[in-house]
Amino acid sequence: MAFRLDRRHFLALVGAGTGAAALAACGGPDTSGGSASSAAADLDFKDVKPAASIDFWTSHPGKSQDVEKQLVDKFQAANPTIKVNLVTAGANYEEIAQKFQTAQAANSGLPGVVVLSDVWWFRYYINGNIIPMDSLIKQLNFDLGDYRDSLVKDYQYANKQWAMPYGRSTPLFYYNKDHFKAAGLPDRAPKTWSEFADWAPKLKAASGAQYAYMYPALAGYAGWTLQNNLWGWGSGWSKDWDITCDSDDAVAAMQWVQDSVYKDKWAGVSSKESADDFSAGIASTTISSTGSLVGILNSAKFNVGVGFLPGGPKSEKPVCPTGGAGLGIPSGISKEQQLAAAMFIKFVGEPENTAAFSAATGYMPNRKSADMTQVLAKTPQIQTAIDQLAVTRVQDNARVFLPGADQEMAKSVAKIVTQQGDVKSTMSDLKKTLQGIYDRDVKPKLK
Repeated sequence: MAFRLDRRHFLALVGAGTGAAALAACGGPDTSGGSASSAAADLDFKDVKPAASIDFWTSHPGKSQDVEKQLVDKFQAANPTIKVNLVTAGANYEEIAQKFQTAQAANSGLPGVVVLSDVWWFRYYINGNIIPMDSLIKQLNFDLGDYRDSLVKDYQYANKQWAMPYGRSTPLFYYNKDHFKAAGLPDRAPKTWSEFADWAPKLKAASGAQYAYMYPALAGYAGWTLQNNLWGWGSGWSKDWDITCDSDDAVAAMQWVQDSVYKDKWAGVSSKESADDFSAGIASTTISSTGSLVGILNSAKFNVGVGFLPGGPKSEKPVCPTGGAGLGIPSGISKEQQLAAAMFIKFVGEPENTAAFSAATGYMPNRKSADMTQVLAKTPQIQTAIDQLAVTRVQDNARVFLPGADQEMAKSVAKIVTQQGDVKSTMSDLKKTLQGIYDRDVKPKLK
């Protein structure tokens, strides 16, 4: 690909995690029409008074509905002239995206605050659907220096801030401590997938579980979590804007994944939610979001262990991808609503509130000064997720910035691991598809 964009000017993505219980990625908004420049115009909020009412669109990531309601009530107590309507805008990020697209097309019914996942926010930027928050951040005195730097940078482009971090996480390796003990295995996550492949037969034989490992459900999770395998084998979905999913290393990684299911027969593929399969004892291990942590701990009837993601034959670390959700403000609403929305976003991000959200879900505390003492006393496993922040890696452009790419990745992985399709030809076909998305929908809109 001849076109290049300096990654540092594109996005400094070095933070934590994705997505909560379900990150479905089927269809969603297109990238036709609009431009980011229109959203950036005329954003002086001097003398603007906040609106009396705004809607907050969310999918309650990490089963966060109860804590979100508490935050809304707490905000309204502190700001009695502003009513925030908590709206379940979908069961997952993709459904919110569909609803947001419909509202954009109708030019009505837009929320004040909308949850934006890692694979959706950039298309809103290039369509001009969200505003840069810089003037609001300055006017409302957001303490950006106290936010975890990498999480704030996740939403920066063209020297502007397009959203603020909300439900941020890293994927974790979950394991059944009781099964590991029965198999005579060390009480830790495997350091590499090769090590786990040695453990898997013993684990399956001793535990009585159907699978030693359960791959996460493919819709929404395949493109995200399998970056771990691709990076460990020395490749990725892409390198900058070069699509690399058909490289020899990428094919080798995906062949290993297929073999774990069909040839070696110790791995399965979740049909809906691997965290639930793991909690039910169907599988001895899985990879899932830290946003699933509290739910797993509450539902599992066994001792749960967590650890860093395993490495591969060419790279043991960093092989843990970033991801998750932020909060953005639509461009098609009044300044009064935008100001009220920014006030709510600031409130949600206050140290004590991000600590409460983390305690309820397992997501990252977005503020450096958040007091996690009580949270960690109750759920010490969250410390592992915080520690893994130091060895996370920015996601591949192809996964997070190409509209619909996550869906195409899921289709290709499904062909490989549920239909035993030829790995090399499947990955080659995927490259052609991803290249077409870039050439058609992204490259023309990048300045």
